[in-house]
Amino acid sequence: MSDLSAFPITRKWPARHPERLQLYSLPTPNGVKASIMLEETGLPYEVHLVDFGNNDQTSPEFMSLNPNNKIPAILDPDGPGGKPLALWESGAILLYLADKTGRLIPKDPAARYETIQWLMFQMGGIGPMFGQLGFFNKFAGKDYEDKRPRDRYVAESKRLLGVVEGRLADRDWIMGSEFTIADIAVFPWIRNLVGFYEAGELVGFEDFPRVARTLEMFKARPAVERGLNIPSRG
Repeated sequence: MSDLSAFPITRKWPARHPERLQLYSLPTPNGVKASIMLEETGLPYEVHLVDFGNNDQTSPEFMSLNPNNKIPAILDPDGPGGKPLALWESGAILLYLADKTGRLIPKDPAARYETIQWLMFQMGGIGPMFGQLGFFNKFAGKDYEDKRPRDRYVAESKRLLGVVEGRLADRDWIMGSEFTIADIAVFPWIRNLVGFYEAGELVGFEDFPRVARTLEMFKARPAVERGLNIPSRG
């Protein structure tokens, strides 16, 4: 039996199955990267809802694992060398799980780094820019009379969608015919942009038919369909 008692996070979220990987998350675009990856790879895991409504992410227990108080985070009882590993940042989690399972990342070194390149593209561009557009289009920022901040993020979001559109000109997925962690990183954010953020018309999403095509392929994957709703909000 694995012993995770040394990790304070397990005091707030007890592990019923400590031999399994523990996922602390919420079904946001970043959160579902981890749950989709776990569903795609078939790794046994136990999920714990981090409730933003209760400020769970700023609790001492959660911040003992992730001092940056963001989801997702994982605790793997069978980490490198057989020792438990606590890990946060969704991109790092995707890379770790890909390496752990040998899945969803190319084995060829050049293609591997190209995949990581697109992962970083999402982390540094798509995530922050789409998130800001969501703030200015749907949340508190929509009430600002000055629309220049919103329009800045609209323009940048269009540019980023254009980059993905160009990449998909001669391929089904970002890395070609194979589904990878690059797709798991990028497409939850595109789904959120045109869905939850209600910004599809604003960015002219109809001008990106290849992105729309691959988004539908992404959502049709059974593991993605499951992962998009994990953890359940109750």
